[in-house]
Amino acid sequence: MPLLLGCIADDFTGATDLCNMLVRHGMRVVQLLELPEEPETPADVDAVTVALKIRTCPVEEARERALAALAWLRGAGARQFFFKYCSTFDSTERGNIGPVADALLDALGADFTIACPAFPETGRTVYQGHLFVGDRLLSDTHMRHHPLTPMTDSNLLRVLGRQTPHRVGLVDYAVVRRGEDAIRSRFAALRAEGVRYAVTDVLHDGHLLELGHACRDLPLVTGGSGIAMGLPDNFRAAGMLAADRRADALPAVRGQEAVLAGSCSAATLEQIRRFAAHRPAFFLDPLALAEGFDPAEVVAWAKPRLAAGPVLIHASAPPEAVRAAQEALGRERAGDLVERAMAAIARGLVEAGVRRLVVAGGETSGAVCTALGIRALRIGPQIAPGVPATVSLGHPPLALALKSGNFGGPDFFLEAFRVMP
Repeated sequence: MPLLLGCIADDFTGATDLCNMLVRHGMRVVQLLELPEEPETPADVDAVTVALKIRTCPVEEARERALAALAWLRGAGARQFFFKYCSTFDSTERGNIGPVADALLDALGADFTIACPAFPETGRTVYQGHLFVGDRLLSDTHMRHHPLTPMTDSNLLRVLGRQTPHRVGLVDYAVVRRGEDAIRSRFAALRAEGVRYAVTDVLHDGHLLELGHACRDLPLVTGGSGIAMGLPDNFRAAGMLAADRRADALPAVRGQEAVLAGSCSAATLEQIRRFAAHRPAFFLDPLALAEGFDPAEVVAWAKPRLAAGPVLIHASAPPEAVRAAQEALGRERAGDLVERAMAAIARGLVEAGVRRLVVAGGETSGAVCTALGIRALRIGPQIAPGVPATVSLGHPPLALALKSGNFGGPDFFLEAFRVMP
């Protein structure tokens, strides 16, 4: 069966989030962490997501890497393409959402797409073009103080408009609530006006389904994972995707368990607090790393404790502690020290027999997977909204949960191991 949907995600956990959505709606999915030389995919796969680390890298690098992924997916025969970014539209004043989307549209010879980060299941909604998290504007949440992508403006038309030279329009709630036909008519009107991007209002999952159906003829769709819930129906309606089949089966993986957390989001900090109340936890201080602390000491700390259950190793800290480390070391150096340490610790843990890992934070997930030589993941059942269980392809197989910092409930770290195969 030819590949139906080719996806490009701007970070590792965002890719997993998208894969989770597609699996829940009946597509068998593999996530690639590295592009193979040849554009071949397993015979039973309907969608492939290429996980890139391009959210905050230089704009030109982001464009080049996205275009390389697009070329691979086109070579694999994908019928439609999806550019996935965070449901809080994480980006800077220059990009990289707008520049990457522009490059992909140009490469596909397309002139129009949507921008839909909404994911109501996790509290992200859009109304009159403004992004909300729960009952608050995005700019009134902790994302205002994000160390890499501070989001100080909730108006997506303005935010995206600063990242692209092309016109940005709106498909508002009054249109979306009337369903697919009204949405498609609005698409046509915006295109006739020379609008390249349509920000879409979304208040509940029904809106996402209608929007997804309305996108069936668009070569490229952009947004958060929520909008992907309507795309599998389009392939089923065309007779390309079987109905009512289980898409989330994974092989069982046995071994010791550990949690690695680099995210400093409020959700992850609470998850760490809850886990550390029951199980051993080690704080990885970037200031100590700068003074020569050896990550091998963390592995030595973990080894005698693993037999009794999962352990936690984290570099997560409250915003004031993060700022202090960044002021002392520089933002890039502080982040690089933590990523390198987490990579070394992950290798040491796997050598010690760990086969089941929960990783919190997109940058940390990328560093860990790269260090372990993981090139592809088979996507399984959902652990929490936006976070599936996965198993790596290759040897030894590892059971992994790669979590975006903001996702999961307070007891996610313990709950994840109960769902992982």
